[in-house]
Amino acid sequence: MTTSASFKDILATLPDTAGIAALVLLDEHDEPQARLENQPGTAGSVKVYYALVQRFGHIDRTAAAEGLALYAEHTADARLNPGKHPNIDRLLAIAEAGAPGLKARLVLQGD
Repeated sequence: MTTSASFKDILATLPDTAGIAALVLLDEHDEPQARLENQPGTAGSVKVYYALVQRFGHIDRTAAAEGLALYAEHTADARLNPGKHPNIDRLLAIAEAGAPGLKARLVLQGD
């Protein structure tokens, strides 16, 4: 993947999430930490996190670093504006600040 690809271009290459209603992020004790709804405003994050879980099985430091690359230009904006992009902030914390990794549970359409 080239660094010049935009987030929109990258999203088109990620796995389909049409049947997913939400993705629930879980800590090491399987306690929910966040819920990403597959709807406008967070559907891109669902695609990124789903792709990471598909590839790595969970979100550890390596997966989080890849996720930051997938967010492309939005990662730089998140660095400049902490709190503006909480789903990117979460990956920054895991990849760069030693925050614990996460697991994910899918909520399928109709569940």
